[in-house]
Amino acid sequence: MSKIGKQPVQIPDGVAVNILDNEVKVSGPKGELTFKFRPEVKVEIDGSNVRLSRKNETKFAKALHGLTRSIIANMVIGTVKGHEKTLELVGVGYRAAKQGENLVLNVGYSHPVIIEKVAGIQIETKDNKIVISGADKAKVGETAARIRRVRPPEPYKGKGIKYLGEIIRRKPGKSLKTAA
Repeated sequence: MSKIGKQPVQIPDGVAVNILDNEVKVSGPKGELTFKFRPEVKVEIDGSNVRLSRKNETKFAKALHGLTRSIIANMVIGTVKGHEKTLELVGVGYRAAKQGENLVLNVGYSHPVIIEKVAGIQIETKDNKIVISGADKAKVGETAARIRRVRPPEPYKGKGIKYLGEIIRRKPGKSLKTAA
């Protein structure tokens, strides 16, 4: 059995988990999420736990076992607490501001870059930080990556958009030649 897959997912109070055919639906105070799982994995509710098992012992089924359990666990956490990623703007004149529902980035280009709002995701700006939060962990991470991709940090000065706590490997610049 998979180390991750054999662990049950606990269902906290205020969260409802429903299983219909090959679909898990988790609803809680922060929202409602659905996930279609593969037929190689069997998902069942056992009291206040969700238990997963494999229908066969193929390598593919073993891989899906732990993956499905992790996705369901993230759905439960997302509907209770939510998921959050923080980005940091590093650079002179780099700014982020909300314009209605959209995010406007001024990050050294000749024009402002507009990032459209994704359904189910909240974006907040504080000073030089952008906080992305929501119930769906994949959407939060995808939105954060899309914003970071606008101006990834460069290795010489470290300017750009980076994750909070991300360490940028710096390179030395060109060294001057000495006159002989």
